[in-house]
Amino acid sequence: MAFIGSKMTGNQYNKSKIDKVIIGVGAFENHGYHMPFGTDALTANIISEKLAERVEGLMVLPPINYGLSQHYNKLPFTVSLSPETTTNMIKEVLSEIVRNGIKKIIIMNGHDGNIAPIELAARSVKVQHPEVTIASLNDWWVAAGKLVPDDMFEVWNGLGHAGEGETSIGLALFEDLIEMEHAKGVVPNLPEFVDIKWRFDELTDTGASGDPSVATKEKGLKLEEAVLNVLENFIREMDKTNWNYGFKK
Repeated sequence: MAFIGSKMTGNQYNKSKIDKVIIGVGAFENHGYHMPFGTDALTANIISEKLAERVEGLMVLPPINYGLSQHYNKLPFTVSLSPETTTNMIKEVLSEIVRNGIKKIIIMNGHDGNIAPIELAARSVKVQHPEVTIASLNDWWVAAGKLVPDDMFEVWNGLGHAGEGETSIGLALFEDLIEMEHAKGVVPNLPEFVDIKWRFDELTDTGASGDPSVATKEKGLKLEEAVLNVLENFIREMDKTNWNYGFKK
């Protein structure tokens, strides 16, 4: 049984053996002409719910549907929080989870702009509550890309905002919301090792980078399974030590 927090009653919670939670963090922003604005939150939340079907004692909290998307805000329809608000929202949600007695927390991030706010928020809560374990999958697209066959992607290693990889996993998770006939992207010319702090409208005029036109559901299913395996294996290994890590086990 998957414990979906927004659908649970107090009675059901009291009878459960929930000892850990996962929360998706997404964004509301343009994802090209072909993907829904809520892609990042949808991906993070659906993966979280599928994960809860595989492991014991994990409750899925409602996702945070807005994030730090200021670098996408030239494209309609983007609704961004400020860096400070994004960080504080994540921090307050984490603090409330701890206040409710949960000491094992997983963050499933779906959006690149949230990585820095998650780091700041999680570090702050960890310092305040050293007994709590906070783990974050910051960039599923990088993790999954390392675990699928090397020859699976056709363009730019599957990378890109609403590109080959993200569109593929979208086809696996919410195919009915994607309009592949409008999938079009641009592969930007960016350095390999130096990180340029771009605005997205500098990279593409379609709202998508990479090449979403070569995305397929079959590729997406492999990405989905790779992400779920990473998270499932992490939880099972942590459960073996009651979520103790480092040299103090």
